[in-house]
Amino acid sequence: MRRARFLGTTMATAFVLAGCSVVGPDFVPPTAASATSWLTGKADTRKTPRSLPVAEPVDPNWWTLFNDPILTALENRVAAGNLDVQAAAFRLAESRAQLGVAEAAQLPRSHVNGAYTRQKASNTGQFVLAPDALGANGASGSTAGGLSGARRLNPFDVFQVGFDASWEIDLWGGVKRSVESATALLDAAAEARRTVLLTTLAEVARDYIALRGTQAQLRIARDNVKTARQSLSLTQQRAAGGVTTDLDVANASAQLRAVTAQIPRLEQQEAAGINALSLLLGQPPNTLRAELETARPVPPVPPRVPVGVPSELARRRPDIRQAEARLHAATADIGVAVADFYPAVKIGGSLGLQSVQFARLFDLNSHLYAAGPGISFPLFEGGRLKATLQFREAAQQDAALAYEKTVLTAWHEVDNAMTAYAAEQARRDELLLAEADNHRALGLAQSRYQQGVADFLAVLDAQRNLLATQQQLADSTATISGNLVALYKALGGGWEHDAPEKNADAAGKPPPR
Repeated sequence: MRRARFLGTTMATAFVLAGCSVVGPDFVPPTAASATSWLTGKADTRKTPRSLPVAEPVDPNWWTLFNDPILTALENRVAAGNLDVQAAAFRLAESRAQLGVAEAAQLPRSHVNGAYTRQKASNTGQFVLAPDALGANGASGSTAGGLSGARRLNPFDVFQVGFDASWEIDLWGGVKRSVESATALLDAAAEARRTVLLTTLAEVARDYIALRGTQAQLRIARDNVKTARQSLSLTQQRAAGGVTTDLDVANASAQLRAVTAQIPRLEQQEAAGINALSLLLGQPPNTLRAELETARPVPPVPPRVPVGVPSELARRRPDIRQAEARLHAATADIGVAVADFYPAVKIGGSLGLQSVQFARLFDLNSHLYAAGPGISFPLFEGGRLKATLQFREAAQQDAALAYEKTVLTAWHEVDNAMTAYAAEQARRDELLLAEADNHRALGLAQSRYQQGVADFLAVLDAQRNLLATQQQLADSTATISGNLVALYKALGGGWEHDAPEKNADAAGKPPPR
């Protein structure tokens, strides 16, 4: 009864002490600086309507603003198909398992064991001095002075079953800090997965828009081939009638070939764009060709672009939240390093049965036990503990700077994306006017050439200028839509469209131990 009371008192005391102290600094979430508004700039005096950012909540499914059903269908397949997203999900499962390992250190460890051994001591070893050691004739062979006569120790069997347990009391909170660190790293892995998802969603939209831009360039090139053929036919007719020379025919033919030469390069870009989207969705080459080879216009931007408010940026962008979680883990690791400076208290115990005869193994007289606390204090570690603490403190400072840089980078990305979005719309407005002027110039040059008051070089120049302007306008249209994608990526929208997590459950994980 005394032993039982002693063990009970020891365990109760251990549980009380385990929650007494947690060393190391407590994590305080950093405050990210933010502007009151990012919708600032010069007053808008243009006549042409443009797409404007507005301080309204960001739509998590921002790609639906393009009103393109094919793009929406592709985005909805990213989470399940993209291999990078799947790999990030497995890394999240790894972090969750690491948290389980850290949490297990808070609990006692126990084992059930059993053993059978066949033993024999040396006939000339230390056991021959035992009073009951037998001589060769079976009588006691020990003497007060040492060995006498031949010694014989017979072999024997040992049977043993038992149960043992041990628990290191978390007096200083080192284990709690390690669990806190593992939890923060799990949060960081979740945010890393969301970052991969956000990046992939943006990349799919960007590649889709680029594909439609390439198809628009192809359409322009093919239309200009028709125009160049008409010019060649006209010069051939005029040369046959003696109105002009073969120089005009040669120039028209060269223009036709130059425009036609652009088509194979654009077709190659179209095929590469389809394959890029196939890869992002985890599909073999040309899988999406039937779905995407029919040309469609570049997805237009909406008149109003919801961008939220600046104060939401730090909470919306997963890379900022990941940096904060890593700072949290680094802060908790300092507590783990500090706890190593203090004494470690461990309680252990074992209970079992042991006998040299299997038939008597389960007799009451065969029981054995051992229980009691132990303590260890770091006396000399060669500077290891101090260096570890310095390392953890430096790692925390590094994580704090990484967080600050991540926030600053996010602000720069948003500002640059908004500037690019507005600037490219201004460029497109000028290109629209230039295209109209070049159409008019080409019509006038063709009319004057047919009337014989201008040479064919004026027609060629007008055709080249129109083709160049049309290509620039198509590129600008695709760039505007691509800049909107970059803006929403900078704002951190889209990861809310979450991906199914994949972990060891798919293969059947073993039971917890």
